[in-house]
Formats: sequence, structure tokens, C-alpha cells
Amino acid sequence: MSVSRSTTTQHPAAAEAPRSRPAPAPRTSAKAAAGIAALAAIGPATWGTTYVTTTELLPPDRPLLAAALRALPAGLILLALTRRLPSGDWWWKAAVLGILNFGAFFPLLFFGAYHLPGGVASTISAVMPLLVAGFGIGVLKVRPTRRTLLAGLVGVAGVGLLVLRGNAAVDTAGIVAMLVATTLMALAVVLSKRWGRPEGVSLLAFTGWQLTVGGVVLAPVALTAEGLPDHFTGANLAGYAYLGIIGTALAYALWFRGIERLPASSVSFLGLTNPVVATLAGLLLLGQTMTAWQVGGLVLVVGSVVLGQTRAPRTPRA
Repeated sequence: MSVSRSTTTQHPAAAEAPRSRPAPAPRTSAKAAAGIAALAAIGPATWGTTYVTTTELLPPDRPLLAAALRALPAGLILLALTRRLPSGDWWWKAAVLGILNFGAFFPLLFFGAYHLPGGVASTISAVMPLLVAGFGIGVLKVRPTRRTLLAGLVGVAGVGLLVLRGNAAVDTAGIVAMLVATTLMALAVVLSKRWGRPEGVSLLAFTGWQLTVGGVVLAPVALTAEGLPDHFTGANLAGYAYLGIIGTALAYALWFRGIERLPASSVSFLGLTNPVVATLAGLLLLGQTMTAWQVGGLVLVVGSVVLGQTRAPRTPRA
């Protein structure tokens, strides 16, 4: 994740910490909110194609390398395009968000994916809306509504029906890794909502900061623990390019935009589109089939996402 200096000459006062853009206070129309949610959902929807991309295009048994090459090149490209660095307290805020979203989340996610069936991993990650609701009480001072909690439970049940199998293996280390990864991402959603975005900083620059931090953390670990394959095929390069540009740079910019403009609880439910797309990708690209239970789970997940798109009350500022 997620360098040159800004192209404009800065006044000495620019060295001070830029003001963060708080969560927008004005109410958004239902139509506009639906459009924002649809764009934000592109992020987790593209993440749902990660499994197919990894298994079909990337070199095997190199999850840390995949995580580093997914984050660092995308972050550096965004920094080169935006030519903007953090300043003031945004150096440490960007570092915290970068580690939560990428530097720690990515390796834990890949570890869980390698040690658990996709169904078990997806079901664990489906608790994120409930975790966001819990963190929101302490950080955003917003109590979840009964509707939010109900939607969260429906989402977990729906994902379970959609992706779990009766013979799913259980690996304790994998479960712990997925729980920690999901918790870190939920915390990142709430902190991003609380801190906002620095005034005058574009979403691409904001995303680039975090991707670069995460990539810098991941790269030396990946090279030391796994190293590089003997050679990269055209399919490997295509897979890394897709994950880095579409599945990371673009996807996370839209995801962060959703966090900025929607209630934290609402945007967290959009993450449930991930297992839906992963299931559909397996159906269309890998020749998998769906049972009646899975169809029922798909309906529950979609219902949970819709139910979770509620307009939250204004967040009191500390």
C-alpha cells in the first residue's frame, strides 16, 4: 500500500497537520446513498474474485508475496500520480490505517485462506458488521439499532448457508487468523470514519498512503520468508496486475469513499458481497454448482445487505 513532493510550493503553515474531513453531516438522499453504496460495493465484489485469480493465475504457495505485490506497486503508482505525502499527524494515522487494512490484514487473510476452506473463512469474515457495530459504540458513540443487529445475524446465517459444506475442516490457527483479520478490518472502518480524510487530499492519494505503508511492511517479510519464483509467466503478471490495479487500488479507493460518505454500519454490510461474488465466480468460471440451501443463503445475504443500508443518526463529535 497503502514519492515525490507536492508540485505546488507550500506555505510554512502547510507543515502543520491538515484538518481532517469529518464524516459528512448533511443528510444524503436515498437515491444518492444507493449510488454511493453501489460504487462502494465494487470493492468487496472485486475481492470476491481474488480466490479464482489466485488459484488460476498466481504462483502457488506464496501468499505473502501475493499480498506484497498486491499492495506496494499499487501504492507507489498512486503516490506517483497524486504527488502528495502525508503531513502532521497524518503520518501516524496513515501508518495505523495502512497496517490495519493491508500490512497486517493481508497476511492474516491469506494465512486463513490457506488453512481453512473458503466457506469457513467467508463465514468468519461475515461477522464484520457486528464488529463494526461494537467498535462504533466506543469510537463513534453510535449505538447499533435492532435492525442493524438483526441484519448482521441474517448475514452470518446467509453466508454460512451459501458457502459452508458439511465436511468443512476446522483449523484452530486458521480460525484465529481470520477472526483477527476481520477484527482489524472492522476497526479500520471505524477509525477511517472517525478520522475522516485530510482537507484537500484526494481519495487516490489517501489510498496510496495506506497501500504504500502496508506494502513496505509486507515486502521484506515476503522476500525473506518466501522469496521470488524462478520466473513469472504471462498469467502470473496478468493476475498480479488485476489484483493490484482493479482489486486493490480502484477497489479500496471506492471502499474508502463509501466509508467516508455512508454510516459505518451500512458500509460494513457491503462486505457481504464478497462471498456472494466468490460463489458466483466459482459457479461461472470453475464449473461449480449451487444447491437449494446455497440459493437460500444467497437470498439471505442480499436481504442482509439491503436491510443494513439504513440511515444512521448523526454522529456526535467528541
